[in-house]
Amino acid sequence: MMFLGKPIEQTLGIAALLLLALGCAVVLWPFLSALLLAAVVCYSTWPIYLECERVVGGRRALAAALMTGLVTLVLVAPFAVMVVTLAESTRGLVAGATRILAEGPPPPPPWVTGLPILGERLAAYWGSLALNAPAFVIELTKLRGPAISAAVASGAVLGLGLLELGLSVFITFFFYRHGRILAAYVRQSAQRVAGERAPRLLLVVGETVQGTVYGLIGTALAQGLLAALGFWIAGVPQALLLGSLTFVLSFLPVGPPLVWISVALWLLAQGAIGWGIFVVLWGVFLVSTIDNVLRPYLLARSNSLPLLLGLLGFLGGLLAFGFIGIFLGPTLLAVAYSLFVEWHEAEAEERRQAPPGSPDSQ
Repeated sequence: MMFLGKPIEQTLGIAALLLLALGCAVVLWPFLSALLLAAVVCYSTWPIYLECERVVGGRRALAAALMTGLVTLVLVAPFAVMVVTLAESTRGLVAGATRILAEGPPPPPPWVTGLPILGERLAAYWGSLALNAPAFVIELTKLRGPAISAAVASGAVLGLGLLELGLSVFITFFFYRHGRILAAYVRQSAQRVAGERAPRLLLVVGETVQGTVYGLIGTALAQGLLAALGFWIAGVPQALLLGSLTFVLSFLPVGPPLVWISVALWLLAQGAIGWGIFVVLWGVFLVSTIDNVLRPYLLARSNSLPLLLGLLGFLGGLLAFGFIGIFLGPTLLAVAYSLFVEWHEAEAEERRQAPPGSPDSQ
């Protein structure tokens, strides 16, 4: 290579590094969401890991294994139960639809007629189908295919998300095990990029990640568990599935009330007035209290993500990363929003401290 000039050698070296970086990005791209979630979980639970490490006498591998088991129990196990429950519910729905196709539909219950606006028309249409079995079979057959396809697609998405969660938890073991070295690399890289502002920016990112995980994901998990417990006490079928639905909808504005209000109305329609009132009281004083009291308290440590950005983070994360994006979407947007606010406040502070008449004070 002596016949090449130094600029050409530098250009070739840069090109080689870019190709290497591109190759690494292509290799790691399928695991990007799992890596990001593992980093978020590891950082958010790092104080617990340090306490666990202290208890086991400083043995990092054992502490990392114990923390990985704890994260599996808290994060993966509920979704594994949800996938199994969804599969069982799908089989039950298919069996019920098959039985109705064979025996014909039952007559409409009295509460259908009492529905506002469309109650009488819906009851009449239901009654006509009940009397005309062939027409009912045709109508139900039209819906059976799309319903089964939707159920299978939902199960596939949940199954893939469960695999990604399992992979993320597996990666967290190594993040716990080598967390101090990784943190040192991150601090050094941030120092080179951001200079003196690096410690402040890393602090903002850390507080935002912890606030988002505890304030959004933690409270959502608590709401789902409490809702499932209340539904189970009230004797509602598929309480675990409804609790999982409460967890998912808790990322949306007024999401959980949609679940427990619907369950309460179903109980009232079944004649279980007492249990319907119980579900309403349980939802108001326990499930919704977490959203109205605990979540703002936990989010107070970081810049509260605006409602619109929270909704976009939920939907965009779901579209970009699949089921695992429920966790990543709000977290990534919260970090970006906090960094933007920090940058804006730093610029304003520099203007206030600049001498009068200087360009920075303008």
